Amino acid sequence: MAARRDPFIAGLLSFLIPGIGQIYNGCILSGILWLVITGVSWIGSAGFLGWICHIIAAYTAYSYAKTHPYR
Repeated sequence: MAARRDPFIAGLLSFLIPGIGQIYNGCILSGILWLVITGVSWIGSAGFLGWICHIIAAYTAYSYAKTHPYR
């Protein structure tokens, strides 16, 4: 039986460190992109766009795990 993804864990991981939730879901390239995009957004906008990217990264990790529950 395939391992099950937990949407809460995916969202929490990506909220703590953007991209880690995507990597937990098995989307390595997406996780790296979110990590880079969020880092650039934090630096480039003095934090404003960083929060937006942070929340979007967490939501996308959560929703992917919810719609694709099995690895």
